[in-house]
Amino acid sequence: MNKKYFDANKELWDEYSKLHYGTKTDGYNVESFLKGQTTLKPYELKEMGDVKGKTLLHLQCHFGLDTLSWVREGAIVTGIDFSSEGIKLAKLLAKRANLKGDFIETNLYALPKVLSKKFDIVYTSIGVLWWLNDLKEWGKIIANFLNPGGVFYIAEIHPFSSVFDDETKDIKNLQVYYNYFHDPKPLEFTVDGSYASGEKKMEPKKEYGWNHSLSEIINSLIEAGLTIEFLKEYPFTVWKQLPFMERGSDGYYRLKDQKAEIPLLFTLKATK
Repeated sequence: MNKKYFDANKELWDEYSKLHYGTKTDGYNVESFLKGQTTLKPYELKEMGDVKGKTLLHLQCHFGLDTLSWVREGAIVTGIDFSSEGIKLAKLLAKRANLKGDFIETNLYALPKVLSKKFDIVYTSIGVLWWLNDLKEWGKIIANFLNPGGVFYIAEIHPFSSVFDDETKDIKNLQVYYNYFHDPKPLEFTVDGSYASGEKKMEPKKEYGWNHSLSEIINSLIEAGLTIEFLKEYPFTVWKQLPFMERGSDGYYRLKDQKAEIPLLFTLKATK
């Protein structure tokens, strides 16, 4: 990845890590986690199945809430992230929660240079692919770290839902605004707050990201030698991605006042 993009995104996520660790939103409520609440979603727990005694590598783990939630399910975990603040806070969180987990600060693409273990499970979840410019290399890295017969699982924002103008509140004039297909040149944004920190603001920072189609995601895994076990699509998501979404009693966000549904989230499981 271009150093300019990497450095800018790392600076952003160092700031996000500090913001999120102190927030009380559903996705990043540290105090609730310390009282025993899991951050894993029911569909993840059901689709992943029993992880007791299995080794699990969490890619792009942020500050470790999901990673350490898998520890409570019985997994032996290693989490990696490129944010130094994120990894520092993950280690602090593990200590506060009295849970065991290894956390490594590294760019995902450099992971083979700093880690040699193999794992029963490679896991990643929600909002991760946007930050990766090369999914073919991503697929190879996943395959490299899986034991024979090992499982890869991802839950992620559905790429189709990312094509719309996410700032307009005029749903009647909603437009396809972003390209569905991958472009090597990233989209660039200036952000002064986090999707999860409410009104909390920060110094404006640059963000660079890449859209990836569903076929690109699937084919990157197939080309790496993995076998797709299932692909599931859901008409809900876990955060207010678009202004005209509303949260249901189940905690998920859906489009409101619509005549039909579109996929907002997908899950995929593959084996080596």
